[in-house]
Amino acid sequence: MSGNTAILTGLLFVTACATFYEANIHYNRQVEQGNLQQALEELHRNTKLHKPQVRFLYYVNAGLMHSMLGQYEESNAWFEKAFLFGEDYRVNLAREAASYLTNPLVTIYRGEDHEHLMVLYYKALNFAKMGRFEEALVECRRLNIRLQQLSDRYSSENRYREDAFIHNLMGILYQASGDWNNAFIAYRNSYNIYRSFYTERFGLQPPEQLKRDLLRSARVVGFTEEYEWYKDLFGMEDEIGNPEAELVLLWHNGLAPVKDEWSINFMIYRGEGNTVWISNPDLGLNYSFQVSEDDSKTLNHLEFFRVAFPRYAERPPLYHRAVIQAGDKLYQLEPAEDINQIAKLCLQERMALEFSKTLLRVALKKATEYSVRKENRAMGSVISAINAMTEAADTRNWQTLPHTIYYTRVPLKAGRQTLTIAFEGKEGTRTEEFTYQPARGQTLFHTYTSLESRPAFR
Repeated sequence: MSGNTAILTGLLFVTACATFYEANIHYNRQVEQGNLQQALEELHRNTKLHKPQVRFLYYVNAGLMHSMLGQYEESNAWFEKAFLFGEDYRVNLAREAASYLTNPLVTIYRGEDHEHLMVLYYKALNFAKMGRFEEALVECRRLNIRLQQLSDRYSSENRYREDAFIHNLMGILYQASGDWNNAFIAYRNSYNIYRSFYTERFGLQPPEQLKRDLLRSARVVGFTEEYEWYKDLFGMEDEIGNPEAELVLLWHNGLAPVKDEWSINFMIYRGEGNTVWISNPDLGLNYSFQVSEDDSKTLNHLEFFRVAFPRYAERPPLYHRAVIQAGDKLYQLEPAEDINQIAKLCLQERMALEFSKTLLRVALKKATEYSVRKENRAMGSVISAINAMTEAADTRNWQTLPHTIYYTRVPLKAGRQTLTIAFEGKEGTRTEEFTYQPARGQTLFHTYTSLESRPAFR
């Protein structure tokens, strides 16, 4: 075997096509089994996760592990690194060029749109759990800026441009800090987004708790006309009054989808002049690119090849309902954010770009192969094999996010009390007890994470 052939063949071993989930299976298994401290240690120990290509995912996973362990200061330090990474991200042209000759895994992963929002969501929530509402609201303002940037990024009417749950969280935090006027505005924005977008796109209705909070904030601020309008619209009144204390309980249920790989078979053939066509008649896909006259002549017969694209594979949660009991009253946790569906929508928004970039990558690979084949047929065959083996989709994503976020608000008395949460699923029900000791006028924030999910399916 010649030196060049050995080098090229060696590339096959450094461009293995395992998905990102499979490549980090030890870390993922620890998370799924609830071994959070071991997962964090594995995360820091695994040097593959520290590389520039996946540094954003290293930051956010470290932030999330520390948050679930109750280490909120450490968590926010990692999430701030992730936020600044998103702010400072620049396309590395050398890596971008290399991706067209191998696969997109050599590029730096910049993070999906919803992942950057979730960074700030967790930061705000960490501050809220520490009772530092002013700092939590700073993160809310950052969230608002990110949402505005999303709105300007895409032109599709169905694009992910507004987030009802994030506005809802803003309202909850404004209310907890005593800013009822801004709370009302945030709740109203959240309700409108649920009605105009979430209901149709994700099947999520405005939560009943959101309606109660909207009514309550309108009453407290003194917006009598708005209060009466929403009271008639909802068919309910503000019956909460002024509780001594409150608990905002957020249930992070299951795990977000993992990016998988799917492939399409294309045929490539020469058109008129020096035009080369890439086509899949079954899907009605046709793309063309120009090559030199010499390269065009090397393509004298029909060829078939595989092109890989990313897609999401859902991991359905084990539980589908949760109820919290406080005294003799029950409060149902309602679905407020479906990250599984949002992730799929974000990927769908840029699939046209994914297709064009992927097919350009294949075209450049083929052009290189044709050029080498003219000089050395054997080497051209080696490159053809390498092109096939290195063809892979970008399967990187933040895989420890929850599948769905539920929430409710529970009125409490000041002082020590124990509440029971029941989680229901097809395999049965299990309960957990939690003890709280709020001061008068205090709003407590508590997150419960259920990591149990079924395996990903396509």
